[in-house]
Amino acid sequence: MALVEPVPDAPAAVADLGDERALVVADYHAGIEDGLRYEKGVDVDSRAEERRDRLRSLVVETDPDRIVFLGDLMHSIGDPGGAERGEVEVLIESLPGDLPVTLVKGNHDGDVESWVRDVSVTPGHGVRLGRVGFAHGHTWPSADVLSADVVCVGHEHLCVRLEDEVGGTRVEQVWLRGPLKREAFADSRSNLDWNDPELVVFPAFNGLSGGTWVNVSGQQFLSPFLPAGLADGQAYLLDGTRLGAYRTV
Repeated sequence: MALVEPVPDAPAAVADLGDERALVVADYHAGIEDGLRYEKGVDVDSRAEERRDRLRSLVVETDPDRIVFLGDLMHSIGDPGGAERGEVEVLIESLPGDLPVTLVKGNHDGDVESWVRDVSVTPGHGVRLGRVGFAHGHTWPSADVLSADVVCVGHEHLCVRLEDEVGGTRVEQVWLRGPLKREAFADSRSNLDWNDPELVVFPAFNGLSGGTWVNVSGQQFLSPFLPAGLADGQAYLLDGTRLGAYRTV
């Protein structure tokens, strides 16, 4: 069994941490509706309850020992507004009281550690739990994260544009998986305990958050170590369909 296995038909995975199993989701972006209204003038009804119910269902389905938010639990980059902060607080309160929660800080999470309760908040460069390293992906992962057997990141909100035989198109979220290339870290990490890790790039949990197009010309990755760090990765749909090498999808 792989150390990190996607949950079928969901932007979430289960990670084997040795003595624990963790449910892992990236880019929850609580309060995004307020952000869209303020930033782009787009009026969208709140889907906070829908997001919360979806996550709670995944907790019931996977029965984890821990939940890991892989960065960007919040949406606003600065101090959260009342609705956003309230969504985060209600979300955490709605999870089982005996379920530990880890948040790997993303670029949208501000000083969340100063007010969120019952959550273990790690620095942005990530944390290693067992044989799995977790980082949001907006900055260089720590040497400890890179020493893991699998490195999980989010931040990209990956999606592809697929076209059928009659010219119709649709957008699908995707995972990227493949060997992490040490050369991508030559300048930032000179001495690494390197175990030839696999890199897993998560799709966004929040479907309103936009994304990085894998197969649209002119698109660029957001992470400083991509695409150099994933030269030979494969793309997978949420239902597990392998699309092949992501560079040629």
